[in-house]
Amino acid sequence: MRPPKLLTFLIGLSLTAPLLAADSDRWDIPIAVKTLDNGLTVVISEDHSAPVVGVSVVYKVGMRLEPKNRSGFAHLFEHLMFEGTPNAKEGTFDKVITGGGGRNNGSTRPDYTNYIAVAPVSALESILWLEADRMTTLDFNAKTLKNQQDVVKEEIRVNVHNQPYGGFMWIDISQHAFQKWENNHDGYGSFVDLENANLDDVRAFHRDYYGPNNAVLALAGDITPEAGFALVEKYFSKIESRPTPAKPDVSEPLNSKEKRITQSDALAQVPAVAVAWKIADRGSVDQAPVAVLAEVLAGGDASRMYQGLVKGKEMALNIDFLFGLTGPFEYDGPTLLTLFALYKPNIKSEQLIDEMDVLIANIVKDGVSDAELARVKTGMLSDWNNNMESFLDRADTLAKFQALWGDAKVANSVPGRIEAVKSDDIKRVAAKYLTAENRTVIDRKPAAMLAADAAAKN
Repeated sequence: MRPPKLLTFLIGLSLTAPLLAADSDRWDIPIAVKTLDNGLTVVISEDHSAPVVGVSVVYKVGMRLEPKNRSGFAHLFEHLMFEGTPNAKEGTFDKVITGGGGRNNGSTRPDYTNYIAVAPVSALESILWLEADRMTTLDFNAKTLKNQQDVVKEEIRVNVHNQPYGGFMWIDISQHAFQKWENNHDGYGSFVDLENANLDDVRAFHRDYYGPNNAVLALAGDITPEAGFALVEKYFSKIESRPTPAKPDVSEPLNSKEKRITQSDALAQVPAVAVAWKIADRGSVDQAPVAVLAEVLAGGDASRMYQGLVKGKEMALNIDFLFGLTGPFEYDGPTLLTLFALYKPNIKSEQLIDEMDVLIANIVKDGVSDAELARVKTGMLSDWNNNMESFLDRADTLAKFQALWGDAKVANSVPGRIEAVKSDDIKRVAAKYLTAENRTVIDRKPAAMLAADAAAKN
C-alpha cells in the first residue's frame, strides 16, 4: 500500500524543515531524560513543527561485545530482531510502520546496535508496543535462524567477497591495526562462526544484551516529555531488567611500530590504499580537534589531500576519510581515523603516502589558517544542524549519545566543541596521532597488477 501523499509530505517536512533558534544562532535541542525502574533510559526531544515522530532504540551491544567464536553474531541478531515474536509474526513490524507512511531500519556498529523508525505521531503507540514486544522475547526457531544466517552470509558475499575493495578500509585495516580480539575481528563474521550459532546462543544473547537496562529509547518530534514518558512507561515498565555481562577491557595504547600490508584484489580495476591511525578516546580533549583535522585533510574537494593529491599532483583518483563504521563522536572504544584513496596504476603507494606525510607535516609545522579553519568548521556545523533537524536522525543521535556518553545532553555541546578548535589544537593532534609509528597501511592492488609485478621480477 502506498502511503497517502499528505503523510509522505509531512514526513519529508520533518526531515528538511529548518528549525531556528528564536534568540540566538546557537540551537539548543530540547532534551528530557528519565530512567524507568527497570533501567530503561528514555530521551525525548519535543518539536511540534510537523505531526511526525522519530524513534530510536539503542542497545549497548555491538561487534566488540559479541561472543568469541561467534564473530558476526551482533549483526546476525540485528536481522533476527525483525523476524517476529509470538505476538507479532514476521512482517508485522514493517507492515505497521510502512503501511502508515513511515519507514524503519536497523544497524550494527562496534559499540551499539540501533533500531530506528519515523512515522506519523498517530503510529507511535503501535511502534512502542512492537518495540516492547521484541524486547521481551522473539520467535526463536530453527527455520528463522537458518534463514537469517543465510541472509547475513549473502550480505557478506555481496558487500565483501564480490565487491571491489570489499570493505578493506574498515574490516581488514582494523584486523591489522588493533591487538585485542574485541577490536580486530571481522564484525560481519566468518561463515563458520555464523553457521555454528544455535538457538541456545540466540536465546542467551537476547537475554544478556536486549534487556531494558541495557537499552536507550529516544523520541524526537511531535510529543511532549510528559506524554512520551507516560507512553513508554505504559508499554515498557513491565519488562523485567536482566543481568548484563560486564564489558571487557577493550582499551589499547597507540601503536608504536608501523605496519604495511599488500593485498590482492581480483575485482579491482585500479589500486587503492588505506592509511589508518589510532585516535583519541571518547571524551578526550583531542576528540573534536581530530574530527576537524579529518575534514581539513580529506573533507571534500577543498581539502588539503584533494587539492594536493587529486587535483594538484594528480596521483590519486579520489580521497576520503572514515572513523571506522561510526562518526567522530559516536564510539566508545579504540577507533581509527582512516584515509582511503584510489590511486593511479603508474604511481607507487609509497609515493602517495610520502606526499600524504608532507601535507600532514605542513599542518604540524604551520597549522591551519583562520580562513580555512572557519570554512571547515562552518561546514561541519551545517552538517550537524541539518542532521539534527531530521526527527529520525535526532532521535538516533540522542539515543546513541545517552548510550555511549551516558548523557544525551552532550549532543548540545558538540557544536561548541567544534567551534572551540584552534589551529594549535590541530597541530597538536596531528603531531600526536598521525605519526608513522602509529600508522597501519594496506595497499590493495588488482590481482593482474601484482601478477605483472611478480613476472617482471622474475
